[in-house]
Amino acid sequence: MATAAAGNDAAVKGGGKKKLIIIIAIVLVVVLAGVAALLLMKKKSHGDDEEGAAEEKPAAAAHAKPGTPPTFVPLDPFTVNLADKEVDRFAQIGITLEVADPHFADQLKAYMPAIRNNVLIVLSHKTSAELLTVEGKEKLAREIRRESVRPMGIELDDEEDEDADAPKKKKKKKRPVESPVTQVLFSTFIVQ
Repeated sequence: MATAAAGNDAAVKGGGKKKLIIIIAIVLVVVLAGVAALLLMKKKSHGDDEEGAAEEKPAAAAHAKPGTPPTFVPLDPFTVNLADKEVDRFAQIGITLEVADPHFADQLKAYMPAIRNNVLIVLSHKTSAELLTVEGKEKLAREIRRESVRPMGIELDDEEDEDADAPKKKKKKKRPVESPVTQVLFSTFIVQ
């Protein structure tokens, strides 16, 4: 009988070891699955945080909610001598900046002297021939849009320059900066 009892103990211990190994394997699989799920959730929330931070960084770049009217910031009219060499010409141009965020409109007003200076410099380098075409006016609007946010430290790339440089040299693809100024509108445009 002692031999039979020893055989039963060995069978129980062998079966117990198998059960213990199976339980350890199940616990290990559950722990690994939990760690993997935690890492995926952390990575996903980190990606959401980066997108949220990118949207918060230029706070005014966030688009307005549908149904809310945009905010307009009118600039005093500009009267400037043009860069025509053969004849003295000047332009009188009224400009209004459209922004999506009313808070950014207040920031624009704080930087108005620097904005007006940048716009005057852009205008004074134009010729009457450039300003009389639709393409010239569209290019001027893009340049004014770029120069109106520069005093606040926002650097925009001119889309036309990027397209011209693309075949010549490869640039690093950096995420384009969204301008808080959504549109440049001309209220008056006189060239004499």
